[in-house]
Amino acid sequence: MFLSSTEAIRKKTETVVMRCWHICKLPGRVLGIRVLRFSLVAVLLLLLVAGALTTFLPSNKDDKMLTLRREVKAQGQPTLASFTLIMQTYNRSDLLLRLLNHYQAVPQLHRVIVVWNNVGEKPPEDLWNSLGPHPIPVIFKPQTTNRMRNRLQAFPELETPAVLMIDDDMLISAQDLAFAFSIWQQFPDQIVGFVPRKHVSTSSGVYSYGGFELQTPGFGDGDQYSLVLIGASFFSSKYLKLFQRQPAAVHTLIDETQNCDDIAMNFLVAKHTGKTAGIFVKPVNIGNLEKETNGGHSGMWHRAEHFLQRSYCINKLVNIYGGMPLKYSNIMISQFGFPYANHKSKM
Repeated sequence: MFLSSTEAIRKKTETVVMRCWHICKLPGRVLGIRVLRFSLVAVLLLLLVAGALTTFLPSNKDDKMLTLRREVKAQGQPTLASFTLIMQTYNRSDLLLRLLNHYQAVPQLHRVIVVWNNVGEKPPEDLWNSLGPHPIPVIFKPQTTNRMRNRLQAFPELETPAVLMIDDDMLISAQDLAFAFSIWQQFPDQIVGFVPRKHVSTSSGVYSYGGFELQTPGFGDGDQYSLVLIGASFFSSKYLKLFQRQPAAVHTLIDETQNCDDIAMNFLVAKHTGKTAGIFVKPVNIGNLEKETNGGHSGMWHRAEHFLQRSYCINKLVNIYGGMPLKYSNIMISQFGFPYANHKSKM
């Protein structure tokens, strides 16, 4: 029969006490025997208490589990202090792997969601995993239809309030991303990005789309913008849910043109907040790697009708929403205090 640790300690203590008691019964009483008896009783009580407390101590297995939990918690990024990267890609697998490797070094990055628009083709998930381990998890989301607005879904894997959306040919430095993210944390209801654009209107009420080179009537030399492209920007994940609830005509327009989803998102944000849709952050190190891909797929901005198509989209969206929600801004935020005029450089 096995005894518990507490019972064993009690038995052993009683044996020690009985031995001491026998010695104390020798002929001729030892001086201070009462003190000795009191001390033995106190020791017995202390041993019994200590034995009882040992039953509440965690086992070695529990210690290992606690250590593992601490390590997992330390490795995970708090969702409020991190963001999710969403990147949509089509026919650029070589460039995709290069960009995924680059963005693994961004410390605030929580997760990467790759929207795979090569319908019927297997994404390079196995190849990517074979090159691991990777500090940031990458989730591939194969699509059933090649649509521009696939990237604007409210993905269930999205756990952070902040979304970083980057085109599959944009290489942005980790320093630029960290700085822009800190700006977005101060303006979480707006789009914070690196590529500004604008709309202008004519006296007849027709709108045109372009960059800083467009002159805004009544605004001097054109140092204004009214849109921030989402292909290199931070915005709140709540806008992905709101986008799904936009009028069907908005989704139809994007599908017909395979364009303008970023313009629609600027309309949505401006209409939702009543503010300028975006805030322009001047990048220090940003590049377009389109010419370095072997996929042979060039961006749609190369198409001759691209700017005309985007002007068409603006006018259609004004009709759908019943007005023009976009507002002008001349705010430029820079890490190093570059002159205001610098933001007119071509991007």
